[in-house]
Amino acid sequence: MHMADALITPLVGGTMWIAAAKTTSHSINKLKVELNDEKIPMMGVMGAFVFAAQMINFSIPGTGSSGHLGGGMLLAAILGPYAGFLAMAAILTIQALFFADGGLLALGCNIFNLGFYTCFIAYPYIYIGILKRGYSTARIIGASTLSSVVGLQLGAFSVVAQTMLSGKIELSFGAFTLLMQAIHLVIGLVEGLVTAAVINYIWKARPELLDGAETADAKYNIPFKRVALVFILAALLIGGLLSWYASGNPDGLEWSLYNAAGQEEFANNGWLHERLEDLQSRIAVLPDYGIKASEASSDSQKSLPPKVGTTIAGAAGVFITLLLAVLAAVIIKLTARKSSKNNA
Repeated sequence: MHMADALITPLVGGTMWIAAAKTTSHSINKLKVELNDEKIPMMGVMGAFVFAAQMINFSIPGTGSSGHLGGGMLLAAILGPYAGFLAMAAILTIQALFFADGGLLALGCNIFNLGFYTCFIAYPYIYIGILKRGYSTARIIGASTLSSVVGLQLGAFSVVAQTMLSGKIELSFGAFTLLMQAIHLVIGLVEGLVTAAVINYIWKARPELLDGAETADAKYNIPFKRVALVFILAALLIGGLLSWYASGNPDGLEWSLYNAAGQEEFANNGWLHERLEDLQSRIAVLPDYGIKASEASSDSQKSLPPKVGTTIAGAAGVFITLLLAVLAAVIIKLTARKSSKNNA
């Protein structure tokens, strides 16, 4: 559900950049008070895991489409809404800058669509609402599935609204909305089940990492470092190897665009769109999660198998996300401590 720049106007893109920036600022201010030391490494670990998970597109039978996890609900459930939103913002920024996945103008839209609705609507009002009576496997499945579906449905409709507000007259609002909601309902169900499986594991391994869970719930009592290592290794396995087998079918957004307008992509038009596209092509060192082609490349480099490029891109993305998210958390923590000392 990563939007391209061609789908929006500078006005819509700029407005959503402001909305994303305001939400980011609010989240940082909240974390200055709430962020504990154990959440700092988990921001990096879970950010890296979600980055890798987003590389896996799974086919949706009977549609010719595919989907991938958004990860917003998983981040919110483990990190809390504020840290979860920041981790999602970091993931999407890295994807846009280094992998040319999602446009630079549309980055504010993508952060808002994939981060805001899950972390600040679905998580507090649905997920927490279901689990406030206590954790159990059944409640985790129900809460994860329903909140993932609602968060993704809201995000999908937001994509439709932002596209239509940008005046894409080639699209029928009714048809585009119906297609987007239908295909993302299926994607949301899959995401909900995957989210439930991960949360259930953490509940049994380190329940104190989950909001509202009691340490007495621990079934395996696995050391924190081992839990973190499990997710890092899983991220490397998913991003570096399993991503080889990702579906090549168009994702839910591309599929909806094609069926509503007869085309998956729209051409960039306008000075700003062209400049941002050029900038992104220069910055993105691993475009489309592969090795960047170069005229100066040797024949041996040009013949590098695509799977090798995917492995390099996946591993690089995992480590970049891990480092950036941890660095952001550390800076927030240090800033909070400095402010506390100055006010003392």
